[in-house]
Amino acid sequence: MALSKELTTSMVGKFGKSEKDTGATEVQVALLTERIKQLTEHCKKFKKDKHSQRSLLILVGKRRRLLKYMQRTNLEGYRSLIKELGLRK
Repeated sequence: MALSKELTTSMVGKFGKSEKDTGATEVQVALLTERIKQLTEHCKKFKKDKHSQRSLLILVGKRRRLLKYMQRTNLEGYRSLIKELGLRK
């Protein structure tokens, strides 16, 4: 259940500095957020799929660490990203 290529390129274009800027923290957080949304829906449908639940927890932890890094280094960018993605923080 990977993200589609069209969705990935649109997210990179929206949050990155250029079309090929996939390494930016904002882009990584946005892509992780989309993946988390997809996995959350999957886990609601298939409650006994423990492997996907574990993957979901791993992705949430990775996103949390990236957001913590971004909060330390770029506070204004962090606040705008949280607002734009609709995350609770």
